Amino acid sequence: MTNQKLINQRKGRLHRIRTKLKSHSDLPRLIVNRSNRYLFAQVLDQSGKVLSALHSKALKSKAKTKTETATVLGTKLAEMIKKNKISKVVLDRGPFRFHGRVKALAEALNAAGIKC
Repeated sequence: MTNQKLINQRKGRLHRIRTKLKSHSDLPRLIVNRSNRYLFAQVLDQSGKVLSALHSKALKSKAKTKTETATVLGTKLAEMIKKNKISKVVLDRGPFRFHGRVKALAEALNAAGIKC
């Protein structure tokens, strides 16, 4: 696969996800950003105000893998979201596939009682 093809796949995935999110505009968005090393997550309301944010750099976790770190991040983020009295969010995964760290984060949120 050429590099340009991968870039085009990411752009298409991002456009597809953002188009679907417009139908759920009344719910807060959980934006997930992933780098090679860290995972970032933040919850925004309809006006774009950040309600809660957390990243894996700030965790003092003893997790051995990045997927385990994503699970810990999801659990801690769920506690922060519950303090804001939010029970349901829309997952904005951007150009990332629902696989691996993104999936682990979403499953940890669901297990903690936050629907996404």
